[in-house]
Amino acid sequence: MMLIVSSLFVSCDQADTREGEDSGKQIVMDLQPSGENPRNSEGSFIQLKDGRILFIYSHFTNGDGDYASAFLAERTSSDQGKTWSGESKTLENEGGLNTMSVSLLRLQTGEIALFYARKNSHQDCRPVMRISKDEAQTWSEPIDCIPDRVGYFVLNNDRVIQLHNGRIILPLALHESPDMPWSDGGLLQTYFSDDNGKSWNAGEIVLNPDSVVLQEPGLIVLRDGRIMMFIRADAGVQYISYSQDDGYSWTPAGRSDIPSPLSPASIKRIPATGDLLMAWNNNNGDLEGIAGKRTPFTVAISKDDGQNWQLNKNVEDDPDGWYCYTAIDFVGDHVLLAYCAGNRKENNGLAVTHVCRLSVDWIYGRK
Repeated sequence: MMLIVSSLFVSCDQADTREGEDSGKQIVMDLQPSGENPRNSEGSFIQLKDGRILFIYSHFTNGDGDYASAFLAERTSSDQGKTWSGESKTLENEGGLNTMSVSLLRLQTGEIALFYARKNSHQDCRPVMRISKDEAQTWSEPIDCIPDRVGYFVLNNDRVIQLHNGRIILPLALHESPDMPWSDGGLLQTYFSDDNGKSWNAGEIVLNPDSVVLQEPGLIVLRDGRIMMFIRADAGVQYISYSQDDGYSWTPAGRSDIPSPLSPASIKRIPATGDLLMAWNNNNGDLEGIAGKRTPFTVAISKDDGQNWQLNKNVEDDPDGWYCYTAIDFVGDHVLLAYCAGNRKENNGLAVTHVCRLSVDWIYGRK
């Protein structure tokens, strides 16, 4: 089943994101690089029981590449994301290379789960889980989500989900292992736990009949109980796969009609309306100036569980911008988006992180 986007790239005529709260969209935090901190990226939000919002992200220290040293840092907001605290350290670097790429999840037990990548080498990058029973004040000892297999497994930030039956699911792409040379195209599968992370099992590999480059999968649960996997691909569109057995097996990956460069999308359900919200690079490559670039940064709505997308609106549209690795959180009648927002003329595109606050009315065109 294909997805349909109602329109493609919108010209750069959207209002400036920095207009302010009255415009319906506002950048509320701008994490810029420095000599000692050349990159901030790949974070995730969680709402705490005292009303604060916690944002944990990857703080790099000796370079801006994916193999540079990094630890996990955090900031909090007490006013629904309008203003943010200074930085505190969440977790020291515990990998041979770095610790990065955060997913936060409120478990059905009420505890908070923190997932991240422990990157030891070019052949050993695996997801790790910690639990907090005191609202992120302290964290348990780490639990290896793939304890019995060494490999370079990519788990994007803000990707972990929990089903109604309690199953926790990680969407993963394996790119290299001691017995498998590096491949840009990943082997996609899930790892899942039915006991709140104490033990983990592997799902089946997603078939790739088109032999395209598949990377960085994400998951969204549909109203009919299926899980949709949306996949970064090099075919000019996002690829899609579905599971009817709680994420164990998947249909062969196939083309959607969502135009996209080789860049990840993010999809979550809007609590107030039940519609799906997608944030991605709405770029099919037809415009020479931005072909293949991760710009513009666009949001769209689906009222039919991903069959059609509408109300496309650009959040940012700098032709040299590099917008990706998005975290989404719904706070009252607003949406928080955290995403890389570097400029490829100035850095690698991943050095800067923006947190943008959008009103739901702005997204739906009511403001």
